[in-house]
Amino acid sequence: MMLISYLADYPELIPALAPGIVEHWRPVLPEETITRRVDKLRKHMNRDTLPIAWVAHDHGEVLGTAALRIHDLEGREDLTPWLGGVFVLPAYRCRGIASALCGVVEQKAWSLGFDELYLFTPDQQALYARLGWHTLQRAVWRGIESDIMFKRKSA
Repeated sequence: MMLISYLADYPELIPALAPGIVEHWRPVLPEETITRRVDKLRKHMNRDTLPIAWVAHDHGEVLGTAALRIHDLEGREDLTPWLGGVFVLPAYRCRGIASALCGVVEQKAWSLGFDELYLFTPDQQALYARLGWHTLQRAVWRGIESDIMFKRKSA
């Protein structure tokens, strides 16, 4: 049975998570290393202050992660907070894990008093649109055309 927990409660899953993230983003972040990713994940080991990361797991097996961050896109520090770092290991994709992770991040943002949440994506616009997100504007991230999207808290 899949669980979604604060990464802070399962730091032992970080070594299993970091290599997949590094490999996934290698074409865009060639300078990224496993050590740097582990350090970044450790900085997300919070529960009530941003950045906060969650991990989807099943009986000790890591499935994916997502985070709530103050900022996630350089040059758009005027927008906050951000859903970022959504990643599901390839073997577990298309099972609703990313959607579930997004839901947990959204609920935390609303519980912290935020009324809007932002993200940017080069290629997952359809997924986020299904989850109720709307396109704000186009942006370029590391030379890649992307969309900044937003979601408002439901009344």
